[in-house]
Amino acid sequence: MGPGGQMISVQPEELTFEVELEKPSYCNIKVVNNTEHHVAFKVKTTSPTKYFVRPNASVVQPWDSCTVTVSHQAQKEYPPDMQCKDKFLIQSAKVPPSSDMDEIPADTFNKDSAKVIEELKLRVVYTFPSQSGRANSEEESGLASSASGRRGSDIQALQCLKEERDAIIQQNHQFQRELDILKRRRNHKSDTGFSLTFAAFAGLVGIMVGFILNLTLSTPPATA
Repeated sequence: MGPGGQMISVQPEELTFEVELEKPSYCNIKVVNNTEHHVAFKVKTTSPTKYFVRPNASVVQPWDSCTVTVSHQAQKEYPPDMQCKDKFLIQSAKVPPSSDMDEIPADTFNKDSAKVIEELKLRVVYTFPSQSGRANSEEESGLASSASGRRGSDIQALQCLKEERDAIIQQNHQFQRELDILKRRRNHKSDTGFSLTFAAFAGLVGIMVGFILNLTLSTPPATA
C-alpha cells in the first residue's frame, strides 16, 4: 500500500492549467497503483462540459502506473481573479486480474458495504502563461514572420528573374527577325546586281553582232 494505505496515488496532487484566451490547455496526471492487485480507477469532474479526460477510466496492473491527460477547453475571457472552483474526483477499487475496462463488473464503482472504494479529490488551479513560454511563443511567432517575409522576398525575386528572362528572350527574337531582314535585303541586292550586269553584257554582245551584220551587209560584193 502507498502512503496512508491508499490503493493509488496521483501525481501531481492538483491540476494546473495555463489559461490563455482562445487556446485550450492541457495537464497530465499520473495514477500509480500501490498494491499487488489490479486496480480500476475512474475520473469524474464537477464541470464535465469544460474538460476532456482521456482515459477517464482504466485498469492499472500491480505496481504500475497510467498517465491521464486532461484537456481544458479554450476560454473567451479570463475567470474572475483567476480562481477556479472546479473539482476532480478519482475513484479506485480492486478488480479481478484484467487489463480491459469492458471486462470488469458494471457496478465496480457503486458504493455498498461489500466493496472498498477509495476516493481522491483534486482541485484545479489557473495560472497565466509563464514568461519563458510567452517568450518562446513570441520568438516562434517572430521566426514564422521572418520565414514568411523571406518566402515573400524569394517569390518576388523569382518573379523578377522570370520577367528579365522573358525580356531577354523577346529581345533575342527581335534580333533574329532583324537579322533575317538584313539577310533578305542583301540577297535581293546581290540578285539585282547580277541581273544588271547580265543585261549590260547581253546588250553589248547584241550591239557587236548588229554592227558586224550591218558591216557585212553594207560591203559590196566583189566583181569578177
